[in-house]
Amino acid sequence: MHFEAFHDVRAAIAREKRLKREHRPAKIRLIERHNPDWLDHAAYWFDQ
Repeated sequence: MHFEAFHDVRAAIAREKRLKREHRPAKIRLIERHNPDWLDHAAYWFDQ
């Protein structure tokens, strides 16, 4: 439901660790801010 792109793998890992420490309501706010329709962006990565 949410993704972020990083050029540096260390920054991506640090961000993931911060997100995992967040409580569910904060994660939901993050998703709804950037993906209000809760679309599955990964559905477009591969041909069906």
